[in-house]
Amino acid sequence: MKPPGCFLRFTKTDDGVISALSLFLTIIGLMVAGIAVDYANAVRAREQLQANADATAHAALVAREFATSDAAIQTALALAYGTMPKTTYGAIVDASDIVFGTWDSQNHAFTADSTSRSAVKVVMHETTAYANPVATYLLQLVGVTHWDISVSSIFESYYPSCLTEGFVGQVAVDLQSNNSFLNGFCIHSNNAVSLNSNDSFEAGTVVSMPDPATIQLPSSGFSSNPGLQQALQKDSWKIRILDQIDTIASDLAVGDPRYTPSYIANRTPIAYSQNKIGTGDLTSGNIYTASCNGNSPLNISSGTVLSKIVLVTNCLINFGSDVQLQDVTIVSTNTSKGAISGASGLEVGLNDNCAPGGGAQIITDGGMDFPSALNLFGGQLIAKGDVSFSANGNGVQGASIISGGTVSGTSGMTMAYCGTGMEENYQAEYFRMVM
Repeated sequence: MKPPGCFLRFTKTDDGVISALSLFLTIIGLMVAGIAVDYANAVRAREQLQANADATAHAALVAREFATSDAAIQTALALAYGTMPKTTYGAIVDASDIVFGTWDSQNHAFTADSTSRSAVKVVMHETTAYANPVATYLLQLVGVTHWDISVSSIFESYYPSCLTEGFVGQVAVDLQSNNSFLNGFCIHSNNAVSLNSNDSFEAGTVVSMPDPATIQLPSSGFSSNPGLQQALQKDSWKIRILDQIDTIASDLAVGDPRYTPSYIANRTPIAYSQNKIGTGDLTSGNIYTASCNGNSPLNISSGTVLSKIVLVTNCLINFGSDVQLQDVTIVSTNTSKGAISGASGLEVGLNDNCAPGGGAQIITDGGMDFPSALNLFGGQLIAKGDVSFSANGNGVQGASIISGGTVSGTSGMTMAYCGTGMEENYQAEYFRMVM
Protein backbone atom coordinates (compact mmCIF):
# COMPACT_ATOMS: atom_id res chain seq x y z
CA MET A 1 0.00 0.00 0.00
CA LYS A 2 1.43 3.36 -0.98
CA PRO A 3 1.64 6.17 1.50
CA PRO A 4 -0.75 9.07 0.94
CA GLY A 5 0.52 11.67 -1.48
CA CYS A 6 0.64 14.41 1.18
CA PHE A 7 3.01 12.34 3.29
CA LEU A 8 5.32 11.78 0.36
CA ARG A 9 5.40 15.46 -0.38
CA PHE A 10 6.26 16.21 3.32
CA THR A 11 9.18 13.77 3.28
CA LYS A 12 10.62 15.34 0.17
CA THR A 13 10.12 19.08 0.91
CA ASP A 14 12.98 21.19 2.37
CA ASP A 15 10.88 24.17 3.54
CA GLY A 16 11.80 25.27 7.16
CA VAL A 17 14.96 23.21 7.34
CA ILE A 18 17.80 24.74 9.43
CA SER A 19 21.35 23.67 9.12
CA ALA A 20 23.59 22.93 12.07
CA LEU A 21 25.63 26.07 11.31
CA SER A 22 22.51 28.22 11.21
CA LEU A 23 21.35 26.79 14.51
CA PHE A 24 24.75 27.49 16.06
CA LEU A 25 24.75 31.08 14.73
CA THR A 26 21.25 31.62 16.09
CA ILE A 27 22.36 30.57 19.56
CA ILE A 28 25.40 32.85 19.31
CA GLY A 29 23.14 35.72 18.27
CA LEU A 30 20.84 35.14 21.23
CA MET A 31 23.84 35.10 23.57
CA VAL A 32 25.19 38.37 22.15
CA ALA A 33 21.74 39.95 22.40
CA GLY A 34 21.43 38.62 25.93
CA ILE A 35 24.74 40.08 26.92
CA ALA A 36 23.78 43.46 25.45
CA VAL A 37 20.32 43.58 27.04
CA ASP A 38 21.25 42.12 30.39
CA TYR A 39 24.52 44.03 30.67
CA ALA A 40 22.68 47.29 29.98
CA ASN A 41 20.19 46.34 32.67
CA ALA A 42 23.04 45.60 35.10
CA VAL A 43 24.68 48.96 34.36
CA ARG A 44 21.37 50.75 34.94
CA ALA A 45 20.88 48.87 38.22
CA ARG A 46 24.41 49.69 39.35
CA GLU A 47 23.99 53.40 38.54
CA GLN A 48 20.72 53.49 40.47
CA LEU A 49 22.29 51.73 43.45
CA GLN A 50 25.34 54.02 43.37
CA ALA A 51 23.20 57.16 43.27
CA ASN A 52 21.25 55.89 46.25
CA ALA A 53 24.45 55.04 48.15
CA ASP A 54 25.82 58.54 47.48
CA ALA A 55 22.61 60.21 48.65
CA THR A 56 22.42 57.97 51.72
CA ALA A 57 26.02 58.67 52.72
CA HIS A 58 25.45 62.39 52.36
CA ALA A 59 22.26 62.21 54.44
CA ALA A 60 24.01 60.20 57.15
CA LEU A 61 26.85 62.69 57.52
CA VAL A 62 24.54 65.72 57.48
CA ALA A 63 22.38 64.12 60.18
CA ARG A 64 25.48 63.18 62.20
CA GLU A 65 26.40 66.87 62.53
CA PHE A 66 23.93 67.22 65.42
CA ALA A 67 22.66 63.67 66.06
CA THR A 68 23.96 60.46 67.60
CA SER A 69 25.38 57.87 65.25
CA ASP A 70 22.35 55.60 65.74
CA ALA A 71 19.91 58.41 64.95
CA ALA A 72 21.91 59.44 61.90
CA ILE A 73 21.93 55.85 60.64
CA GLN A 74 18.15 55.65 60.98
CA THR A 75 17.79 58.89 59.02
CA ALA A 76 20.01 57.47 56.29
CA LEU A 77 18.13 54.16 56.15
CA ALA A 78 14.83 56.01 55.78
CA LEU A 79 16.20 57.88 52.77
CA ALA A 80 17.71 54.74 51.23
CA TYR A 81 14.46 52.79 51.38
CA GLY A 82 12.40 55.82 50.43
CA THR A 83 14.37 55.86 47.18
CA MET A 84 14.48 52.08 46.61
CA PRO A 85 11.66 50.42 48.59
CA LYS A 86 12.45 47.09 50.20
CA THR A 87 9.30 45.57 48.71
CA THR A 88 10.75 46.13 45.23
CA TYR A 89 14.52 45.94 45.66
CA GLY A 90 14.95 43.81 48.75
CA ALA A 91 17.34 44.51 51.63
CA ILE A 92 19.85 46.73 49.83
CA VAL A 93 21.38 48.10 53.05
CA ASP A 94 21.18 47.62 56.79
CA ALA A 95 22.55 49.51 59.78
CA SER A 96 25.86 47.61 59.74
CA ASP A 97 26.50 48.86 56.20
CA ILE A 98 26.56 52.52 57.38
CA VAL A 99 29.81 53.18 59.25
CA PHE A 100 31.12 56.49 60.61
CA GLY A 101 34.85 57.09 60.78
CA THR A 102 37.70 59.24 59.51
CA TRP A 103 39.08 59.82 56.03
CA ASP A 104 42.80 60.05 55.34
CA SER A 105 43.00 62.01 52.10
CA GLN A 106 46.75 61.55 51.80
CA ASN A 107 46.60 57.74 51.94
CA HIS A 108 43.10 57.52 50.49
CA ALA A 109 41.97 55.38 53.43
CA PHE A 110 38.82 55.16 55.56
CA THR A 111 39.09 54.13 59.22
CA ALA A 112 35.96 53.15 61.15
CA ASP A 113 35.23 55.11 64.33
CA SER A 114 31.67 55.17 65.65
CA THR A 115 32.35 58.36 67.64
CA SER A 116 33.48 60.33 64.59
CA ARG A 117 31.40 62.96 62.83
CA SER A 118 33.90 63.65 60.07
CA ALA A 119 33.28 60.85 57.55
CA VAL A 120 30.93 58.00 56.69
CA LYS A 121 31.05 54.93 54.46
CA VAL A 122 27.92 53.32 53.03
CA VAL A 123 27.85 49.96 51.24
CA MET A 124 24.79 48.81 49.27
CA HIS A 125 24.03 45.41 47.77
CA GLU A 126 21.92 43.69 45.18
CA THR A 127 23.47 40.26 45.58
CA THR A 128 22.68 36.62 46.17
CA ALA A 129 23.93 36.94 49.74
CA TYR A 130 21.31 39.64 50.37
CA ALA A 131 18.67 37.63 48.47
CA ASN A 132 18.12 40.42 45.95
CA PRO A 133 20.41 39.91 42.92
CA VAL A 134 19.62 41.65 39.64
CA ALA A 135 17.86 39.08 37.45
CA THR A 136 18.87 38.48 33.84
CA TYR A 137 16.54 37.84 30.92
CA LEU A 138 18.01 36.37 27.74
CA LEU A 139 21.16 35.15 29.45
CA GLN A 140 19.04 32.69 31.40
CA LEU A 141 18.97 30.67 28.18
CA VAL A 142 22.66 29.91 28.71
CA GLY A 143 22.48 29.45 32.47
CA VAL A 144 23.33 33.00 33.70
CA THR A 145 20.37 33.81 35.97
CA HIS A 146 21.51 36.96 37.80
CA TRP A 147 24.12 39.64 38.45
CA ASP A 148 25.61 40.37 41.90
CA ILE A 149 26.15 44.13 42.39
CA SER A 150 27.71 45.92 45.35
CA VAL A 151 28.66 49.60 45.56
CA SER A 152 30.13 51.89 48.22
CA SER A 153 30.26 55.62 48.86
CA ILE A 154 32.40 57.67 51.24
CA PHE A 155 31.66 61.27 52.26
CA GLU A 156 33.69 63.55 54.49
CA SER A 157 32.95 66.86 56.18
CA TYR A 158 35.17 69.89 55.64
CA TYR A 159 35.31 73.63 56.22
CA PRO A 160 35.94 75.91 53.22
CA SER A 161 39.04 77.99 53.88
CA CYS A 162 37.22 81.23 53.07
CA LEU A 163 34.77 80.57 55.90
CA THR A 164 37.61 79.83 58.29
CA GLU A 165 39.59 83.00 57.68
CA GLY A 166 38.61 85.69 55.22
CA PHE A 167 35.88 88.11 54.15
CA VAL A 168 32.67 86.43 52.97
CA GLY A 169 29.60 88.40 51.86
CA GLN A 170 26.46 86.86 50.44
CA VAL A 171 25.55 90.03 48.54
CA ALA A 172 28.96 91.64 48.06
CA VAL A 173 32.43 92.36 49.37
CA ASP A 174 33.24 96.03 48.73
CA LEU A 175 36.78 97.16 49.58
CA GLN A 176 38.56 100.42 48.89
CA SER A 177 42.22 101.18 48.26
CA ASN A 178 45.68 100.62 49.73
CA ASN A 179 44.93 97.29 51.40
CA SER A 180 47.28 94.33 51.69
CA PHE A 181 46.16 90.72 51.64
CA LEU A 182 48.79 88.17 52.57
CA ASN A 183 49.27 84.48 51.75
CA GLY A 184 46.22 82.33 52.56
CA PHE A 185 43.67 85.11 53.07
CA CYS A 186 40.40 84.77 51.16
CA ILE A 187 37.78 87.18 49.83
CA HIS A 188 34.53 85.63 48.59
CA SER A 189 31.05 86.72 47.55
CA ASN A 190 28.19 84.72 46.09
CA ASN A 191 27.35 87.75 43.98
CA ALA A 192 29.93 90.51 43.52
CA VAL A 193 33.38 91.63 44.63
CA SER A 194 34.27 95.29 44.21
CA LEU A 195 37.80 96.64 44.64
CA ASN A 196 39.46 100.00 44.19
CA SER A 197 43.09 100.67 43.32
CA ASN A 198 46.41 99.89 44.99
CA ASP A 199 45.26 96.75 46.75
CA SER A 200 47.98 94.10 46.78
CA PHE A 201 47.44 90.33 46.81
CA GLU A 202 50.30 88.11 47.86
CA ALA A 203 50.73 84.71 46.21
CA GLY A 204 48.37 82.22 47.85
CA THR A 205 45.50 84.65 48.38
CA VAL A 206 42.05 83.84 46.95
CA VAL A 207 39.41 86.16 45.51
CA SER A 208 36.40 84.09 44.47
CA MET A 209 32.87 84.55 43.12
CA PRO A 210 30.53 82.60 40.81
CA ASP A 211 31.82 84.46 37.74
CA PRO A 212 35.27 86.06 38.12
CA ALA A 213 34.64 88.09 34.98
CA THR A 214 32.09 90.18 36.91
CA ILE A 215 34.62 91.57 39.40
CA GLN A 216 34.20 95.34 39.73
CA LEU A 217 37.44 97.30 39.28
CA PRO A 218 38.50 100.90 38.58
CA SER A 219 39.52 101.88 35.08
CA SER A 220 43.11 100.91 35.86
CA GLY A 221 41.88 97.32 36.27
CA PHE A 222 44.34 94.66 37.31
CA SER A 223 47.39 96.85 36.79
CA SER A 224 46.69 98.86 39.95
CA ASN A 225 45.98 95.73 42.02
CA PRO A 226 49.08 93.53 41.82
CA GLY A 227 48.45 89.82 42.28
CA LEU A 228 44.68 90.11 41.92
CA GLN A 229 44.43 88.39 38.56
CA GLN A 230 46.32 85.36 39.86
CA ALA A 231 44.12 85.24 42.98
CA LEU A 232 40.80 85.11 41.08
CA GLN A 233 38.83 81.86 41.32
CA LYS A 234 35.35 80.66 40.40
CA ASP A 235 33.37 79.43 43.41
CA SER A 236 29.98 79.57 45.12
CA TRP A 237 28.39 77.94 48.14
CA LYS A 238 25.56 78.35 50.60
CA ILE A 239 26.75 80.21 53.70
CA ARG A 240 25.33 77.67 56.17
CA ILE A 241 26.54 79.32 59.38
CA LEU A 242 24.08 82.20 58.84
CA ASP A 243 21.19 79.75 59.24
CA GLN A 244 22.59 78.64 62.60
CA ILE A 245 22.79 82.05 64.30
CA ASP A 246 19.43 81.72 66.05
CA THR A 247 20.26 78.19 67.19
CA ILE A 248 23.63 79.33 68.52
CA ALA A 249 21.93 82.14 70.45
CA SER A 250 19.19 79.98 71.94
CA ASP A 251 21.56 77.16 72.85
CA LEU A 252 24.10 79.48 74.50
CA ALA A 253 21.30 81.18 76.45
CA VAL A 254 20.60 77.88 78.24
CA GLY A 255 24.19 76.66 78.45
CA ASP A 256 23.88 73.91 75.85
CA PRO A 257 27.32 72.27 75.61
CA ARG A 258 27.07 71.95 71.84
CA TYR A 259 27.96 75.62 71.31
CA THR A 260 29.41 76.58 74.69
CA PRO A 261 33.13 77.47 74.49
CA SER A 262 35.61 75.32 76.37
CA TYR A 263 36.63 78.18 78.69
CA ILE A 264 33.16 78.33 80.29
CA ALA A 265 33.23 76.53 83.65
CA ASN A 266 29.66 77.36 84.75
CA ARG A 267 27.03 76.65 82.10
CA THR A 268 24.15 77.98 84.22
CA PRO A 269 23.36 81.40 82.67
CA ILE A 270 23.43 84.49 84.89
CA ALA A 271 21.02 87.38 84.19
CA TYR A 272 22.76 90.76 83.87
CA SER A 273 20.43 93.71 84.51
CA GLN A 274 22.63 96.78 84.04
CA ASN A 275 22.83 98.81 80.83
CA LYS A 276 26.59 99.24 81.04
CA ILE A 277 29.49 96.81 81.26
CA GLY A 278 32.97 97.66 82.52
CA THR A 279 36.08 95.73 83.46
CA GLY A 280 35.25 93.34 86.34
CA ASP A 281 31.47 93.44 85.89
CA LEU A 282 31.41 90.03 84.21
CA THR A 283 33.33 87.20 85.89
CA SER A 284 35.37 84.81 83.77
CA GLY A 285 33.99 81.32 83.23
CA ASN A 286 30.31 82.35 83.10
CA ILE A 287 27.48 82.76 80.61
CA TYR A 288 25.50 86.01 80.93
CA THR A 289 22.16 86.99 79.45
CA ALA A 290 20.87 90.55 79.15
CA SER A 291 17.55 91.91 77.94
CA CYS A 292 16.62 95.37 76.67
CA ASN A 293 13.30 96.97 75.81
CA GLY A 294 13.02 98.13 72.24
CA ASN A 295 16.31 99.40 70.87
CA SER A 296 17.85 100.38 74.19
CA PRO A 297 21.62 99.86 74.01
CA LEU A 298 23.93 97.87 76.20
CA ASN A 299 27.11 99.93 76.46
CA ILE A 300 30.54 98.41 76.97
CA SER A 301 32.70 101.14 78.46
CA SER A 302 35.90 102.41 76.88
CA GLY A 303 38.99 100.50 77.92
CA THR A 304 37.00 97.50 79.18
CA VAL A 305 38.75 94.13 79.03
CA LEU A 306 36.44 91.09 78.90
CA SER A 307 37.88 87.59 79.25
CA LYS A 308 36.44 84.08 79.15
CA ILE A 309 32.75 85.01 79.15
CA VAL A 310 29.71 84.47 76.95
CA LEU A 311 27.07 87.21 76.60
CA VAL A 312 23.71 86.58 74.92
CA THR A 313 21.35 89.54 74.54
CA ASN A 314 18.61 91.11 72.44
CA CYS A 315 20.15 94.55 73.00
CA LEU A 316 21.95 96.88 70.67
CA ILE A 317 25.60 96.68 71.71
CA ASN A 318 27.84 99.75 71.66
CA PHE A 319 31.56 99.28 72.25
CA GLY A 320 33.52 102.21 73.65
CA SER A 321 37.04 102.89 72.43
CA ASP A 322 39.86 100.43 73.00
CA VAL A 323 37.69 97.58 74.29
CA GLN A 324 39.46 94.20 74.36
CA LEU A 325 37.70 90.85 73.97
CA GLN A 326 39.81 87.81 74.88
CA ASP A 327 38.19 84.36 74.83
CA VAL A 328 34.77 85.99 74.54
CA THR A 329 31.58 85.19 72.63
CA ILE A 330 28.95 87.92 72.27
CA VAL A 331 25.66 87.14 70.53
CA SER A 332 22.94 89.71 69.87
CA THR A 333 19.57 88.66 68.46
CA ASN A 334 18.80 92.29 67.66
CA THR A 335 17.92 92.65 63.98
CA SER A 336 18.76 96.35 63.60
CA LYS A 337 21.17 97.53 60.92
CA GLY A 338 23.43 98.78 63.70
CA ALA A 339 22.89 95.95 66.17
CA ILE A 340 26.64 96.00 66.91
CA SER A 341 28.60 99.23 66.75
CA GLY A 342 31.70 100.65 68.33
CA ALA A 343 34.29 103.35 68.68
CA SER A 344 37.85 103.01 67.42
CA GLY A 345 40.39 100.51 68.65
CA LEU A 346 38.16 97.49 69.29
CA GLU A 347 40.28 94.34 69.64
CA VAL A 348 38.43 91.10 68.90
CA GLY A 349 40.74 88.39 70.18
CA LEU A 350 44.00 88.39 72.07
CA ASN A 351 47.05 89.90 70.38
CA ASP A 352 49.18 86.76 70.83
CA ASN A 353 50.76 86.16 67.43
CA CYS A 354 48.36 83.34 66.48
CA ALA A 355 48.94 81.30 69.64
CA PRO A 356 46.20 78.77 70.51
CA GLY A 357 43.25 80.23 72.40
CA GLY A 358 42.43 83.87 73.00
CA GLY A 359 40.07 84.25 70.04
CA ALA A 360 36.72 86.04 70.24
CA GLN A 361 33.44 86.02 68.33
CA ILE A 362 30.71 88.63 67.79
CA ILE A 363 27.50 87.30 66.24
CA THR A 364 24.24 89.08 65.41
CA ASP A 365 20.93 88.76 63.60
CA GLY A 366 21.41 92.36 62.49
CA GLY A 367 24.34 94.36 61.14
CA MET A 368 27.68 95.69 62.39
CA ASP A 369 29.36 99.05 61.98
CA PHE A 370 32.86 99.86 63.26
CA PRO A 371 35.01 102.95 62.78
CA SER A 372 38.78 102.95 62.34
CA ALA A 373 41.29 100.53 63.83
CA LEU A 374 39.20 97.38 64.10
CA ASN A 375 41.69 94.74 65.19
CA LEU A 376 41.01 91.04 64.70
CA PHE A 377 43.39 88.67 66.49
CA GLY A 378 41.80 85.27 65.96
CA GLY A 379 38.55 87.24 65.76
CA GLN A 380 35.30 86.27 64.07
CA LEU A 381 32.37 88.52 63.11
CA ILE A 382 29.14 86.90 61.84
CA ALA A 383 26.10 88.98 60.88
CA LYS A 384 22.92 88.34 58.94
CA GLY A 385 23.09 91.98 57.86
CA ASP A 386 25.90 94.17 56.54
CA VAL A 387 29.31 94.47 58.20
CA SER A 388 31.17 97.72 57.65
CA PHE A 389 34.45 99.00 59.06
CA SER A 390 36.59 101.99 58.29
CA ALA A 391 40.27 102.58 57.88
CA ASN A 392 43.28 100.74 59.30
CA GLY A 393 41.80 97.33 59.99
CA ASN A 394 44.29 94.81 61.25
CA GLY A 395 43.73 91.10 60.75
CA VAL A 396 47.26 89.87 60.29
CA GLN A 397 46.79 87.44 63.18
CA GLY A 398 43.56 85.75 62.12
CA ALA A 399 40.35 87.35 60.85
CA SER A 400 36.98 86.01 59.77
CA ILE A 401 34.08 88.25 58.70
CA ILE A 402 30.91 86.57 57.39
CA SER A 403 27.89 88.61 56.29
CA GLY A 404 24.50 87.75 54.88
CA GLY A 405 24.67 91.15 53.19
CA THR A 406 27.74 93.18 52.25
CA VAL A 407 31.19 93.32 53.83
CA SER A 408 32.43 96.89 53.39
CA GLY A 409 35.94 98.03 54.26
CA THR A 410 37.79 101.17 53.41
CA SER A 411 41.56 101.58 53.20
CA GLY A 412 44.80 100.86 54.95
CA MET A 413 44.07 97.34 56.20
CA THR A 414 46.40 94.36 56.35
CA MET A 415 44.86 90.89 56.43
CA ALA A 416 46.56 87.50 56.53
CA TYR A 417 45.88 83.82 57.19
CA CYS A 418 46.75 82.70 60.71
CA GLY A 419 45.61 79.06 60.91
CA THR A 420 45.65 78.83 64.71
CA GLY A 421 44.18 80.79 67.61
CA MET A 422 40.63 80.54 66.21
CA GLU A 423 39.66 77.20 67.71
CA GLU A 424 36.40 78.44 69.28
CA ASN A 425 35.08 80.01 66.08
CA TYR A 426 31.63 78.96 64.93
CA GLN A 427 31.59 76.98 61.71
CA ALA A 428 29.04 74.97 59.78
CA GLU A 429 30.23 71.77 58.19
CA TYR A 430 30.20 71.14 54.46
CA PHE A 431 30.15 67.72 52.86
CA ARG A 432 31.79 66.16 49.84
CA MET A 433 32.15 62.75 48.27
CA VAL A 434 35.71 61.44 48.38
CA MET A 435 35.23 57.92 47.02
